[in-house]
Amino acid sequence: MIKVLIVDDSHVMRKTISRMLSNDSIIQVVGTAVDGRDAIEKIESLKPDVITMDIEMPVMNGLEALRHIMSKNPIPVIMMSALTKEGAEVTMEALNLGACDFVTKDFANVASSIVAKQIELINKIKNVAKNKVQFLLRKLDIIKKQVVLNPDQRIRHEILSIGASTGGPPALQHILVSLPKSFPVPIVIAQHMPKLFTQSFSQRLDAVSQLHVKEAEEREPLVPGVAFIAPGNTHVELKRRGKEVVIEFVNELQYIYRPSVDLLMSSTANVYGEQSIGVILTGMGNDGLNGMKQMKSKHGYIIAQDGETCVVFGMPKAVISANLADAVLPIDKISEEIMRVL
Repeated sequence: MIKVLIVDDSHVMRKTISRMLSNDSIIQVVGTAVDGRDAIEKIESLKPDVITMDIEMPVMNGLEALRHIMSKNPIPVIMMSALTKEGAEVTMEALNLGACDFVTKDFANVASSIVAKQIELINKIKNVAKNKVQFLLRKLDIIKKQVVLNPDQRIRHEILSIGASTGGPPALQHILVSLPKSFPVPIVIAQHMPKLFTQSFSQRLDAVSQLHVKEAEEREPLVPGVAFIAPGNTHVELKRRGKEVVIEFVNELQYIYRPSVDLLMSSTANVYGEQSIGVILTGMGNDGLNGMKQMKSKHGYIIAQDGETCVVFGMPKAVISANLADAVLPIDKISEEIMRVL
């Protein structure tokens, strides 16, 4: 049984989330809290496995409560976020502080929307509960030594494509801050996120890393040393246009997850072949598996994050189980491997 504590100042929202979770036989709502301080007091007696945390609350808000929980008694926390620009910015801060994931509070009065949101929340709770909290206890040193580029060595690859989902933002930050400003190839990233959130995410990464990090624009040409993040809820693929390779937005309905890691990796393989490096990071499901199969068939180089440092060991596990990974590494070793392979 997975014990869940729901933290929200709205009585309606507490009831809505409780009702959603009551439909699953292995999830038990052990209590609710009306603000961060109330939550901290109840954690001791209720001992939840997972917490759902609202952000804007009186007395003590979600970020303050999250800081306290992460420093005193690390428990997987899923933030309940407003689907707004402000909500996106504060959610990125929460992920930086140690929250596992987030669910947007776009509960429309449409039965199909409610059901989809219920499935999303239940799946995320189950996935983060499995993890044994290793990722919370292992604090990554973001100020780690930069990986150095040897200017005399020949660059053997032309592109770095990265796919991530649950737990991806801090993992991506750890990789990007470790790469040098003179990084010799373009980077394209598909991180499962809704609209608005990727803009805040790319701005945050741009501020903390030496690379220029930006939200990708349609038909934008790839540039070495720039990391392009697929806009939330938008599929991107790489296409060769004359001498340039550009980013194109496509509305491919067969891809469930948005932005699709499969589509990014398969288009990377089609354009760059054996000059591709593909990295698959933490996330639930198996998005990226089919794209990585294409990359492997073209002799690209594939790196997968290991199970111990993943928030959810789903996407990398699928790639590793299919014997596609050339290297399986903890998150703090991936940037070094990227530079070694380049």
